[in-house]
Amino acid sequence: MTKVKGRNELSRRGFLASAATAALLGAAKAALPFGAPAAGAAGPETTRAVLGYIALTDAAPLIIAKEKGLYAKYGMPDVQVAKQASWGTTRDNLVLGSQGNGIDGAHILTPMPYLMAAGAVTQNNIPQPMQILARLNLDGQGISLSSAYANLKVGLDASLLRDAFTEARAAGRPAKVAMTFPGGTHDLWLRYWLAAGGIDPDHEVETIVVPPPQMVANMKVGTMDALCVGEPWNEQLIHQHAGYSALTTGEIWNNHPEKSLAMRADWVEKHPNAAKALLMAVMEAQIWCDDAANHEEMARIVSQRAWFKVPEKDIIQRIKGHFDYGTGKVVDNSPHVMKFWRDHASYPFRSHDLWFLTEDIRWGYLSAETDTRKLIDAVNREDMWRAAARDLGIAAADIPASTSRGVETFFDGKRFDPDKPADYLASLSIKRAAA
Repeated sequence: MTKVKGRNELSRRGFLASAATAALLGAAKAALPFGAPAAGAAGPETTRAVLGYIALTDAAPLIIAKEKGLYAKYGMPDVQVAKQASWGTTRDNLVLGSQGNGIDGAHILTPMPYLMAAGAVTQNNIPQPMQILARLNLDGQGISLSSAYANLKVGLDASLLRDAFTEARAAGRPAKVAMTFPGGTHDLWLRYWLAAGGIDPDHEVETIVVPPPQMVANMKVGTMDALCVGEPWNEQLIHQHAGYSALTTGEIWNNHPEKSLAMRADWVEKHPNAAKALLMAVMEAQIWCDDAANHEEMARIVSQRAWFKVPEKDIIQRIKGHFDYGTGKVVDNSPHVMKFWRDHASYPFRSHDLWFLTEDIRWGYLSAETDTRKLIDAVNREDMWRAAARDLGIAAADIPASTSRGVETFFDGKRFDPDKPADYLASLSIKRAAA
């Protein structure tokens, strides 16, 4: 693991508080006015950064920060928010950096910066040091099934699929289950769900990688039997009569972490004030996105051709907490609605990063000898998040007291104690790694 330099130097420098911003954001959960520039003696070292995003609803904070002029407000008027074709493209462009016509940071699956920093998913296994500045959201992903399985009406219990999957495998056409990046969040949700139902995701089905915007089209032509992806694609699948929702991922793990805002570590080291300016803009956008009064406007903005190029109706209902599973099951005011700010959604808990690393060890994406604490020290920048929160005037109640959210409980009764990750790993019956 390549050690990321400059972090201690960054901490020593610290960040200058902005009185104007603190006044503006005194009530963190309220809808915020835009336009007044933030004051501050130490401005960004650059006005430019290139951020990547995938057409997924949880990219909204990056887009809203651009549309509402928040990057400019914090001294970075030249930020570009560039669409990426896939998570593989996002990875490759982060390795290039904007100096190589790539990108400096991104809306990203939370495990990806760790897999990149460890050299697990990069060309020739060359580590690409990365840093996570914030979480972008909690919950809001889904696992959906082809209409061919409509009669089963599968929900949280994946074991209902065992007979059908066994028959398909015996016939020489194993069921194909799609996720968006090996070792990423969607892969891990899908694997957790299948394994909890007694289905080995490596031996009893065929796992394939499909970019999020291509999920619905592939399901319509019968390329796969099941998928895990973020919104709006689960909703669109139902609208196009190609499948149904088995569950939303918050049912697996309530208030689970999902995407992150990550930057190349060398970019943060070179531009510490600019990194914090980007972070503050995105945090303010997260607060705006989380306000129900802004949901319809947010859906209109991100649905546009320039961003997602999807019908607004594919986005708005699930953002409002209205979940039609396409089976006759309808849930209003779902507790598993996507959250951008409430419940400490923006704060990158170190304990959550440890769960992702433990799961990637479980499935063989990372070595069991991985020094997870050292890796988290290098990648997780919760210290910068706290500095940005202080400068924004975020209420104390919205700033976690600890870097750990404590013991987490999953739908099947499994518990993850961040102080005892080996015990969690040992409790899992289907895995590639020994505890």
